[in-house]
Amino acid sequence: MNSECKIDLSFLTWNIYLGTDFTPLINASPEQIPERVTQVFRLFLATNIPIRAKAIAREIESEKPDFIGLQEAVRWVLIIPTFGTVTYDFIDILLEELEERGLNYEVAAQNKGFEGELPDSNGNLVRFLDKDVILVRKDKGFKVKRRHEANFQTNLTVPIGGQLLTILRGWSCIDVKKDGYVFRMINTHLEPAVEAIRNAQANEILQGPANTLLPVIITGDLNAPPNSTTYNLFINEGFHDVWSQVGKGQGFTALQNPDLLNAVSLLNRRIDYILFKNGWKPIEAELVGESQKDRTKTGLWPSDHAGVSARLKLEDEDHHDHHHDESSR
Repeated sequence: MNSECKIDLSFLTWNIYLGTDFTPLINASPEQIPERVTQVFRLFLATNIPIRAKAIAREIESEKPDFIGLQEAVRWVLIIPTFGTVTYDFIDILLEELEERGLNYEVAAQNKGFEGELPDSNGNLVRFLDKDVILVRKDKGFKVKRRHEANFQTNLTVPIGGQLLTILRGWSCIDVKKDGYVFRMINTHLEPAVEAIRNAQANEILQGPANTLLPVIITGDLNAPPNSTTYNLFINEGFHDVWSQVGKGQGFTALQNPDLLNAVSLLNRRIDYILFKNGWKPIEAELVGESQKDRTKTGLWPSDHAGVSARLKLEDEDHHDHHHDESSR
């Protein structure tokens, strides 16, 4: 390979919002649970993932990223004993919308997190599964050589209906080969509520999949603003933040109202990132889903987060050679 060899790749990270607020369930007694579940599920229905998926797909179409890291790409199931089962699988819904726009992505890796099932006040059961997913463009000749999915060892526990439930989170990663280059992409969603748990999760990534000589990209909702302890754990390990290098403006990515109907955007902090290390050169970065024109025709914001889209070049010849070896180990 001559020294001119380089590839240009695009990434998108987006927390697409599970669609409701679980706060009413925290500390609820067993007697309160059915009523609270109904309340939580009604908000999920109101934030209308089928219509939001159209807006999300439209934003993805505007960027056509090679790789997408999604957080809160969840699955809801409503089990109605007298009728049957209604499933809202965010990934299935989104892939279908993308396909209608001529964009063919496939799931390259996914980690499954917190799972739960509770009765509502209508005599039904509501089942929930949290997922974070890496999507890859099918038509670009990317070869996924390895995939790995894992849950964190350190997770938050919360009291719901008289029981302690673990809010299980994790990460997934893929090693991708393209034109002789091999690189790793990691996608994650770190704990929002407790910094010590969030830091432990960040360290699990840094000591695990991010501990590599391969060129590596991390996409994720890190739930930590720039210069926070969690953010600095990544920076101190040599990771760079695409937005701080090539983004324009403040790049705020969170957080709209839970019903997604706030008139004016409430995005006022930056917690969603594309981080890179080992041989990447960032070219550009921008936000998606943050402006009034991005809303659904019913006025919903596409998500309570904006997404971050970026292009980077992989051009470090040194990494090119010895990374061949690591990927085959």
